[in-house]
Amino acid sequence: MFHSARAVLYMDGYREKSHYCIARFLEEKYVKRGLLEDKWVELLDHQRELRHASQYDTSFLSTEEEAKNTLETAKGFVERMKTIIG
Repeated sequence: MFHSARAVLYMDGYREKSHYCIARFLEEKYVKRGLLEDKWVELLDHQRELRHASQYDTSFLSTEEEAKNTLETAKGFVERMKTIIG
């Protein structure tokens, strides 16, 4: 999800390495202009939070079902970014 969103930034002439900043860019440039549904930025933020928890929270556990749901979310997100890139 991160890299597909980052590709949109690159297309627009920007570079960024922060998950948070990429989500804010999508909000400003695409959601506020009606070019992207807000749900995609919310999903990106949610996955960013999960990634952070999985890497830094020693008590984080994920189920197989959660992993499958995350994979489906990521597939949908990447496909949506492809429509922006063209």
